[in-house]
Amino acid sequence: MKKRTTINQVIAYIESLKESGQKEIEVDLRAVRGLRASASAKRRAAPRKPIMAREASPPPGGRTVTVATADGLAAIAQRIRACRSCRLCETRTNTVPGQGNPQPELMFIGEGPGADEDEQGLAFVGRAGQLLTKIIEAMGFTRDDVFIGNIVKCRPPDNRVPEPDEMATCIPYLKEQIALLKPTVIVCLGATAVKGLFGDKVPGITKLRGTWMEFEGIEVMPTLHPAYLLRNPPAKKDVWTDMQAVVKRLGRTLPKK
Repeated sequence: MKKRTTINQVIAYIESLKESGQKEIEVDLRAVRGLRASASAKRRAAPRKPIMAREASPPPGGRTVTVATADGLAAIAQRIRACRSCRLCETRTNTVPGQGNPQPELMFIGEGPGADEDEQGLAFVGRAGQLLTKIIEAMGFTRDDVFIGNIVKCRPPDNRVPEPDEMATCIPYLKEQIALLKPTVIVCLGATAVKGLFGDKVPGITKLRGTWMEFEGIEVMPTLHPAYLLRNPPAKKDVWTDMQAVVKRLGRTLPKK
Protein backbone atom coordinates (compact mmCIF):
# COMPACT_ATOMS: atom_id res chain seq x y z
CA MET A 1 0.00 0.00 0.00
CA LYS A 2 1.39 3.40 -1.03
CA LYS A 3 1.76 6.02 1.66
CA ARG A 4 1.04 9.66 0.76
CA THR A 5 2.98 12.51 2.34
CA THR A 6 3.05 16.28 2.00
CA ILE A 7 5.53 18.19 -0.12
CA ASN A 8 6.76 19.99 3.00
CA GLN A 9 7.54 16.65 4.62
CA VAL A 10 9.52 15.59 1.56
CA ILE A 11 11.44 18.86 1.56
CA ALA A 12 12.19 18.54 5.28
CA TYR A 13 13.43 14.98 4.79
CA ILE A 14 15.73 16.00 1.93
CA GLU A 15 17.05 18.96 3.94
CA SER A 16 17.88 16.63 6.82
CA LEU A 17 19.81 14.35 4.47
CA LYS A 18 21.66 17.35 3.06
CA GLU A 19 22.62 18.56 6.55
CA SER A 20 23.95 15.10 7.37
CA GLY A 21 26.30 15.32 4.40
CA GLN A 22 24.45 13.03 1.99
CA LYS A 23 24.64 14.28 -1.60
CA GLU A 24 22.62 11.67 -3.54
CA ILE A 25 19.39 9.72 -3.02
CA GLU A 26 17.56 7.06 -5.00
CA VAL A 27 14.22 8.09 -6.46
CA ASP A 28 11.35 6.27 -8.14
CA LEU A 29 11.23 7.71 -11.67
CA ARG A 30 7.56 6.77 -11.97
CA ALA A 31 6.80 8.86 -8.91
CA VAL A 32 8.74 11.81 -10.34
CA ARG A 33 6.79 11.57 -13.59
CA GLY A 34 3.59 11.54 -11.56
CA LEU A 35 4.62 14.69 -9.74
CA ARG A 36 5.44 16.40 -13.05
CA ALA A 37 2.08 15.41 -14.51
CA SER A 38 0.27 16.65 -11.40
CA ALA A 39 2.16 19.96 -11.48
CA SER A 40 1.39 20.42 -15.18
CA ALA A 41 -2.31 19.75 -14.56
CA LYS A 42 -2.42 22.32 -11.77
CA ARG A 43 -0.61 24.91 -13.89
CA ARG A 44 -3.06 24.36 -16.76
CA ALA A 45 -5.99 24.80 -14.38
CA ALA A 46 -4.59 27.99 -12.85
CA PRO A 47 -5.67 31.31 -14.37
CA ARG A 48 -2.98 32.94 -16.49
CA LYS A 49 -2.23 36.53 -17.32
CA PRO A 50 -0.09 38.04 -20.09
CA ILE A 51 3.16 39.69 -19.10
CA MET A 52 1.81 43.25 -19.23
CA ALA A 53 -1.21 42.52 -17.03
CA ARG A 54 -0.59 43.15 -13.34
CA GLU A 55 -2.50 43.38 -10.10
CA ALA A 56 -1.55 46.37 -7.96
CA SER A 57 -2.14 44.52 -4.68
CA PRO A 58 -2.18 40.76 -5.25
CA PRO A 59 -4.17 38.86 -2.63
CA PRO A 60 -2.40 36.57 -0.14
CA GLY A 61 -1.64 33.29 -1.84
CA GLY A 62 -2.72 34.76 -5.18
CA ARG A 63 -0.63 36.11 -8.06
CA THR A 64 2.41 37.37 -6.12
CA VAL A 65 4.79 35.10 -8.02
CA THR A 66 3.29 36.18 -11.37
CA VAL A 67 3.69 39.87 -10.58
CA ALA A 68 7.22 39.38 -9.26
CA THR A 69 8.16 37.44 -12.39
CA ALA A 70 6.61 40.08 -14.64
CA ASP A 71 8.56 42.77 -12.76
CA GLY A 72 11.76 40.76 -13.20
CA LEU A 73 11.13 40.30 -16.92
CA ALA A 74 10.39 44.01 -17.29
CA ALA A 75 13.68 44.84 -15.54
CA ILE A 76 15.58 42.56 -17.91
CA ALA A 77 13.83 44.16 -20.90
CA GLN A 78 14.85 47.60 -19.65
CA ARG A 79 18.49 46.52 -19.42
CA ILE A 80 18.27 45.06 -22.92
CA ARG A 81 16.95 48.36 -24.28
CA ALA A 82 19.93 50.15 -22.78
CA CYS A 83 22.47 47.50 -23.83
CA ARG A 84 25.33 48.50 -26.12
CA SER A 85 27.61 45.55 -25.38
CA CYS A 86 27.98 44.31 -28.95
CA ARG A 87 27.95 45.69 -32.49
CA LEU A 88 24.31 44.76 -33.09
CA CYS A 89 23.23 47.83 -31.12
CA GLU A 90 24.60 50.04 -33.90
CA THR A 91 22.08 48.97 -36.53
CA ARG A 92 18.96 48.08 -34.53
CA THR A 93 15.72 50.04 -34.58
CA ASN A 94 14.29 48.36 -31.47
CA THR A 95 15.48 45.70 -29.09
CA VAL A 96 13.33 42.56 -28.97
CA PRO A 97 13.45 41.09 -25.46
CA GLY A 98 10.65 38.56 -26.06
CA GLN A 99 7.10 38.47 -24.81
CA GLY A 100 4.35 36.22 -23.48
CA ASN A 101 3.07 34.56 -20.34
CA PRO A 102 5.25 35.04 -17.22
CA GLN A 103 4.30 31.54 -16.00
CA PRO A 104 4.44 29.45 -19.16
CA GLU A 105 4.42 25.72 -19.49
CA LEU A 106 6.00 26.20 -22.88
CA MET A 107 8.73 28.54 -24.15
CA PHE A 108 9.90 28.98 -27.75
CA ILE A 109 13.40 30.24 -28.54
CA GLY A 110 14.47 31.37 -32.00
CA GLU A 111 17.62 32.83 -33.51
CA GLY A 112 17.15 36.59 -33.57
CA PRO A 113 14.81 39.37 -34.71
CA GLY A 114 14.11 39.99 -38.38
CA ALA A 115 13.00 43.20 -40.05
CA ASP A 116 9.40 43.07 -38.79
CA GLU A 117 10.52 42.24 -35.26
CA ASP A 118 13.11 45.02 -35.29
CA GLU A 119 10.43 47.48 -36.38
CA GLN A 120 7.84 46.41 -33.79
CA GLY A 121 10.07 45.32 -30.91
CA LEU A 122 8.23 41.98 -30.68
CA ALA A 123 9.48 38.45 -31.32
CA PHE A 124 8.15 36.37 -34.24
CA VAL A 125 5.66 38.75 -35.83
CA GLY A 126 6.74 38.39 -39.48
CA ARG A 127 5.91 35.55 -41.89
CA ALA A 128 7.81 33.00 -39.80
CA GLY A 129 6.02 34.31 -36.71
CA GLN A 130 2.64 33.87 -38.36
CA LEU A 131 3.49 30.25 -39.09
CA LEU A 132 4.67 29.79 -35.51
CA THR A 133 1.32 31.16 -34.30
CA LYS A 134 -0.49 28.49 -36.35
CA ILE A 135 1.75 25.79 -34.87
CA ILE A 136 1.11 27.04 -31.33
CA GLU A 137 -2.65 27.09 -31.89
CA ALA A 138 -2.61 23.62 -33.43
CA MET A 139 -0.95 22.41 -30.22
CA GLY A 140 -3.85 23.79 -28.18
CA PHE A 141 -2.20 26.99 -26.95
CA THR A 142 -2.40 30.66 -27.80
CA ARG A 143 0.53 33.05 -28.02
CA ASP A 144 -0.57 34.50 -24.68
CA ASP A 145 -0.15 31.05 -23.09
CA VAL A 146 3.52 30.71 -24.05
CA PHE A 147 6.66 32.84 -23.96
CA ILE A 148 8.56 33.56 -27.17
CA GLY A 149 12.14 34.85 -27.29
CA ASN A 150 15.41 34.71 -29.19
CA ILE A 151 19.09 33.99 -28.62
CA VAL A 152 20.02 37.58 -29.54
CA LYS A 153 17.81 40.55 -28.76
CA CYS A 154 18.83 42.82 -31.67
CA ARG A 155 18.49 42.19 -35.39
CA PRO A 156 21.70 41.10 -37.14
CA PRO A 157 22.24 43.15 -40.33
CA ASP A 158 20.55 41.60 -43.38
CA ASN A 159 19.20 38.84 -41.11
CA ARG A 160 22.58 37.10 -41.05
CA VAL A 161 23.31 34.43 -38.44
CA PRO A 162 24.54 36.00 -35.17
CA GLU A 163 28.28 35.82 -34.66
CA PRO A 164 29.58 33.70 -31.74
CA ASP A 165 30.71 36.76 -29.76
CA GLU A 166 27.30 38.42 -30.26
CA MET A 167 25.56 35.30 -28.99
CA ALA A 168 27.91 35.00 -26.02
CA THR A 169 27.28 38.64 -25.09
CA CYS A 170 23.49 38.34 -25.31
CA ILE A 171 22.84 34.85 -23.92
CA PRO A 172 22.97 35.92 -20.23
CA TYR A 173 19.75 37.89 -20.78
CA LEU A 174 17.99 34.79 -22.10
CA LYS A 175 19.30 32.63 -19.28
CA GLU A 176 17.96 35.13 -16.75
CA GLN A 177 14.58 35.02 -18.46
CA ILE A 178 14.52 31.22 -18.41
CA ALA A 179 15.39 31.20 -14.71
CA LEU A 180 12.45 33.52 -14.00
CA LEU A 181 9.95 31.85 -16.33
CA LYS A 182 10.71 28.26 -15.26
CA PRO A 183 8.95 26.70 -18.27
CA THR A 184 8.22 22.98 -18.24
CA VAL A 185 9.44 22.58 -21.83
CA ILE A 186 11.56 24.75 -24.12
CA VAL A 187 11.30 24.39 -27.89
CA CYS A 188 14.47 25.49 -29.71
CA LEU A 189 13.61 26.71 -33.19
CA GLY A 190 16.55 26.04 -35.47
CA ALA A 191 20.28 25.38 -35.20
CA THR A 192 21.24 28.79 -33.75
CA ALA A 193 18.80 28.43 -30.86
CA VAL A 194 20.26 25.03 -29.99
CA LYS A 195 23.86 26.26 -30.27
CA GLY A 196 23.03 29.30 -28.15
CA LEU A 197 21.94 27.08 -25.26
CA PHE A 198 24.23 24.07 -25.71
CA GLY A 199 27.33 25.28 -27.58
CA ASP A 200 28.79 24.65 -31.02
CA LYS A 201 29.52 20.94 -30.57
CA VAL A 202 25.91 19.78 -30.90
CA PRO A 203 24.96 17.86 -34.07
CA GLY A 204 23.23 19.59 -36.97
CA ILE A 205 19.57 20.46 -36.45
CA THR A 206 18.30 18.01 -39.09
CA LYS A 207 19.92 15.17 -37.14
CA LEU A 208 19.14 16.56 -33.69
CA ARG A 209 15.51 17.58 -34.15
CA GLY A 210 13.00 15.43 -32.31
CA THR A 211 15.57 14.35 -29.71
CA TRP A 212 14.88 15.41 -26.13
CA MET A 213 17.63 17.41 -24.43
CA GLU A 214 17.91 19.14 -21.05
CA PHE A 215 18.96 22.67 -20.14
CA GLU A 216 19.42 23.44 -16.44
CA GLY A 217 16.76 20.92 -15.45
CA ILE A 218 14.28 21.95 -18.17
CA GLU A 219 13.36 19.58 -20.98
CA VAL A 220 14.21 20.91 -24.44
CA MET A 221 12.86 19.87 -27.82
CA PRO A 222 14.99 21.01 -30.79
CA THR A 223 13.12 21.40 -34.06
CA LEU A 224 13.30 23.26 -37.35
CA HIS A 225 12.83 27.02 -37.57
CA PRO A 226 9.54 28.27 -39.08
CA ALA A 227 11.53 30.29 -41.64
CA TYR A 228 13.01 27.01 -42.90
CA LEU A 229 9.50 25.59 -43.22
CA LEU A 230 8.49 28.51 -45.42
CA ARG A 231 11.29 27.54 -47.81
CA ASN A 232 10.76 23.79 -47.41
CA PRO A 233 7.05 23.07 -46.78
CA PRO A 234 7.46 19.24 -46.73
CA ALA A 235 9.49 19.65 -43.49
CA LYS A 236 6.34 20.80 -41.69
CA LYS A 237 5.53 17.13 -41.12
CA ASP A 238 8.73 16.64 -39.10
CA VAL A 239 8.07 19.71 -36.98
CA TRP A 240 4.52 18.62 -36.29
CA THR A 241 5.83 15.24 -35.12
CA ASP A 242 8.13 17.10 -32.71
CA MET A 243 5.31 19.30 -31.44
CA GLN A 244 3.08 16.29 -30.84
CA ALA A 245 5.85 14.90 -28.63
CA VAL A 246 5.94 18.22 -26.72
CA VAL A 247 2.18 18.16 -26.17
CA LYS A 248 2.40 14.59 -24.89
CA ARG A 249 5.32 15.44 -22.58
CA LEU A 250 3.23 18.27 -21.08
CA GLY A 251 0.47 15.78 -20.28
CA ARG A 252 -1.95 17.40 -22.72
CA THR A 253 -3.97 16.13 -25.64
CA LEU A 254 -4.23 17.77 -29.02
CA PRO A 255 -7.40 19.76 -29.65
CA LYS A 256 -9.98 18.12 -31.87
CA LYS A 257 -10.15 19.54 -35.37
